[in-house]
Amino acid sequence: MGHVDRMNTTALRLYGKNDLRLESFELPGMGEDEILAEVVTNSICMSDHKAAEQGADHKRVPKDVGEKPVIISHEFAGYIRAVGGKWAGQFAPGQKFSIQPALGYKGSLDAPGYSFRWIGGMAGFVIVPSMVMEMDCLLKYTGDAFYKASLSEPMSCVIGACHAQYHTRYGNYQHLMGIVEDGDCALLAAAGPMGLGCIDYLIHGPRRPRLLVVTDIDQGRLDRAAQLMTAGDAANHGVKLLYVNTANAAEALGHLRGLTKQGFDDVFAFAPVAPVIEQADALLGRNGCLNFFAGPNRTDFAAKLNFYNVHYAETHIVGTSGGNTDDMREALALMSAGRINPSAMITHVGGITAAREAILNLPSIPGGKKLIYTQYDLPLTAIGDFAAAGQTQPLFAELARLCAAHNGLWNPEAENFLLAHAPKLTTL
Repeated sequence: MGHVDRMNTTALRLYGKNDLRLESFELPGMGEDEILAEVVTNSICMSDHKAAEQGADHKRVPKDVGEKPVIISHEFAGYIRAVGGKWAGQFAPGQKFSIQPALGYKGSLDAPGYSFRWIGGMAGFVIVPSMVMEMDCLLKYTGDAFYKASLSEPMSCVIGACHAQYHTRYGNYQHLMGIVEDGDCALLAAAGPMGLGCIDYLIHGPRRPRLLVVTDIDQGRLDRAAQLMTAGDAANHGVKLLYVNTANAAEALGHLRGLTKQGFDDVFAFAPVAPVIEQADALLGRNGCLNFFAGPNRTDFAAKLNFYNVHYAETHIVGTSGGNTDDMREALALMSAGRINPSAMITHVGGITAAREAILNLPSIPGGKKLIYTQYDLPLTAIGDFAAAGQTQPLFAELARLCAAHNGLWNPEAENFLLAHAPKLTTL
């Protein structure tokens, strides 16, 4: 299917610092080298909050965003609805898709969800530009739920971080990529949604540690993580999984050091907080690799590093921002095979009408991922509050029942029920 007449869409657009507007507007006609897509799900990322907070100062947001607003958010999935002639042999209407936003097109930082007027995750319909297909970043999806495809992007971030770890052998400068298999691994400040995804991958993915220690200062988050990612299941996959509360930092450091003979091979810092990074550095064993996973807001962010150990113990540091297309394909393949389940990341569900406030206030909203169904008018509601909402709203009563049947997690049956029965958004 080639030419498509102009059509309307509703999207959340960024105009400047903390200036997000939910608007209906006309998309341009689709070109022969473009694709028209319908977005079904978009999960909110902390990067969305940073983009909204920084506006045109953000490295991926255009300087003229005030005159040419962009559609925000980038963790989206949906249906392909029309295909320009250039791509007719590779894509077809009706196919499900996910998208890799880190295009890397001709060295540019431009990405859907930050930089483009007609494509981003928080929208009903979008025009996919040719560069997305040219960079092989429009990914076909055959799984059983759109929300899983949305979460393939954050899952690709933790997969990419695990791949980016490196080590050397004494006397050899060749980098051996990936975490140390059967080694000692620690995930610090990691009981949040990205940490849960990393735990899942390190237990059920292709390369596993012998010991996996997960820390946080919030006992409630640790308890939820322990309920969802159990030590028993980890043991069945050859991994000893421990959860440690590090609210008392000095006491916790001694305890963590005592869990290994010579320190950890791989340590991931999931919070951009100096004490977390310094604790990670203190836990490294010989040739240990520290992954600074969480991106800071401040350009002058810094933390202490033990350079004696850098010199004499070969400790080193690496950072990754997002995952590449291969990482995303790996995430989609592991989901489709049922080996990893990103549902544990999601704690709230809502419609596009709730997206603006959720993005702007994201750091102060507890829980994990906020999942948005972009064609619907629904308040942002915690899964744990579905039953209470269901006392007056039959939709939430049934969603509560469906989630209870899946250990309190969002699930494909709940998604299908929402898509069939939730109130659709009307044009603004």
